[in-house]
Amino acid sequence: MVALETVTSRDARDGSDRAVALWLLVIAGMIALMVLIGGLTRLTGSGLSITEWRPVTGAIPPLSDADWQAEFARYQGTPQYDLLNRGMGLAAFKTIYWWEWTHRLLGRLIGVVFAAPFLVFLWQLRIDRALAGRLAIIFLLGGAQGDGLFGHSEHSAGGFVLSNRPPTCPPHR
Repeated sequence: MVALETVTSRDARDGSDRAVALWLLVIAGMIALMVLIGGLTRLTGSGLSITEWRPVTGAIPPLSDADWQAEFARYQGTPQYDLLNRGMGLAAFKTIYWWEWTHRLLGRLIGVVFAAPFLVFLWQLRIDRALAGRLAIIFLLGGAQGDGLFGHSEHSAGGFVLSNRPPTCPPHR
C-alpha cells in the first residue's frame, strides 16, 4: 500500500512538472512571437502610433469612423507624425496602428497567460519557492517593460529623437 501511494504521488508530481514545463514553453513561444511582432512593428515604423497607454481600455481598438478620426488626430500631434509621416492618410495610419495594437495586445495576453497559471501552480504547490521567486521577478520585469519603464519612449519625452533611417546593425564590433 505504501509503495502504491509513493508511485501515485510521484506520478502526480511528474504530471505537475509537465504542466509547469508546458506552461513555460508556451510563455517562451509567446515571447518569441512578441519579439517578432515587435521587430516588425519597429521596421514598419508603427511604434508609438498609439499615443496613449491605457492598459485596460486600450485593448479595445477604435470601433467607429469617429473613433479612428480622433485617434488619427492625436497621432498627428506627435513628433513621429511631424518628422516621419507628415501627410499620411487615415488608411496608412490604420496599418501602422494595427501593428502597434497587435504588439500591445500580445503583451497583455502574455501577462495573463503568465500570471493566471503561475498563481494556480503556486496555490497548488506545484512550483518550488526558489523557482517561484525567479518567475515572480521575471513577471515584474515583463510588466515593467510593458509599462514603458524599459526601452520605450513617450511622445512627450523631451529628449526623444526620431530618425527617418531604418534600424541598422554594425557589421562588426
